[in-house]
Amino acid sequence: MTETTAILLAAGQSTRMGAQNKLLLEINGVPMIRHIVEQYQSAIDGPVLVVLGHEEKLVKAALDGTGADTVFNADFAEGQFTSVATGLRNAVDAETVLIGLGDQPLLRHKDITALLTSHRVANPGKISIPVNEGARGNPLVVPRSLRARLLEDPKKPGCQKFTRTHPELVQELPLQSPGLFIDVDTPEDFQTQCLSIKAIDA
Repeated sequence: MTETTAILLAAGQSTRMGAQNKLLLEINGVPMIRHIVEQYQSAIDGPVLVVLGHEEKLVKAALDGTGADTVFNADFAEGQFTSVATGLRNAVDAETVLIGLGDQPLLRHKDITALLTSHRVANPGKISIPVNEGARGNPLVVPRSLRARLLEDPKKPGCQKFTRTHPELVQELPLQSPGLFIDVDTPEDFQTQCLSIKAIDA
């Protein structure tokens, strides 16, 4: 069985970014979503599944040649939880599944590896959430034993409600890498992160 697979959420409408889809903005010369997929692929042994929605064809085209799998979430406009559910229903079976975002430009494969290592050292039977000074980050690490339970609530499937309703099944892992805690919503966010990216990759 695959040790780790990943679900990347890339269906949002990117409304706060304006006319441009943030997932298609360039990071190190490639679209952001492609850059993120490559980081996950460098860190895990299983496939990466990208959940598409808004501007599906454009985002899918940005992934050409990566080998990433894709699935379309017809209900993407209803909220992120629908994309989480779509991903969980379509991802391959694995001991652990990472559920991450497509708009974390500072994330590097070493950050993902560090998260997975911390998860296994702590309690691999719980859902792991990276935290830093009280702030929650992404991706989340979900063990195989709890994957189906995230789909139990038909009205609100996914991680957000479940992790708050069942704190006994969740562990917070103190980690400091900014890549796990910073995403992009606005043009100002993107410009700020571009400066940070240059510093990280220098």
